[in-house]
Amino acid sequence: MNLKISNLDGTTLILLEFFSKFRNLLLIIFDVEGVLLDEEYLPILAEKLNKEDEIWEITKQGIQGKINWEEGLRTRVAALKGLDEKVCQEVADNLPIMTGAKEACRILKSAGWKIMAVSGGFTLMMERLQKELGLDHVFCNDLIFKDGKLDGVKINVDSDKSKSANIKIEEWGEKKENIVCVVDGANDIKLFDVCGLGIAYRAQDLVKDLATTTLEEKDLSKILDIINKHFKLELQTTV
Repeated sequence: MNLKISNLDGTTLILLEFFSKFRNLLLIIFDVEGVLLDEEYLPILAEKLNKEDEIWEITKQGIQGKINWEEGLRTRVAALKGLDEKVCQEVADNLPIMTGAKEACRILKSAGWKIMAVSGGFTLMMERLQKELGLDHVFCNDLIFKDGKLDGVKINVDSDKSKSANIKIEEWGEKKENIVCVVDGANDIKLFDVCGLGIAYRAQDLVKDLATTTLEEKDLSKILDIINKHFKLELQTTV
């Protein structure tokens, strides 16, 4: 059925204009560890081998951009080689979701947004997260197991996370000015190249310097206030 513009009343025309303007305002991209999840996976896994100090030090150096991220990831996984796959899955299943993450994702989804996560973490920790938060797509790496034991890592997401994100951005036809990114680490900053609003969430100083704005409060639902102000929207902010 084709409608003629001349037959539409004023309210309908206003609504059409509004939805035309914001029809692509649908995408938010999250980092995972430290943002959607309130823990770093490998340091917790390292506790099983009493290597938490060693792994956490490498993790911090990678987050801070002091070492090559890919090299750091391979080094950390190699130090944990031999861990039982069931232990790796159990730790992944018990990673706590960030305060306010479920509320933020629920409200954004109800408003029609797509939600993407781009993580340097692993599939076995992302499957639960994707289901519980209603994520439309996730990009992550894969731990390799041999005979039920941790044996290595396959890197699908490297230090330039924008390369992964752009796959879906192009597929979904999203515009840069209508994309929000919420990140915390130095290995996330390339995502700022693909978004119009970059939020540094409890982040490293380097990330804060490059972000559009920062959020220090440990409550991810507070990004809704930032989004409303930036885009002049009225998303629900009480959860």
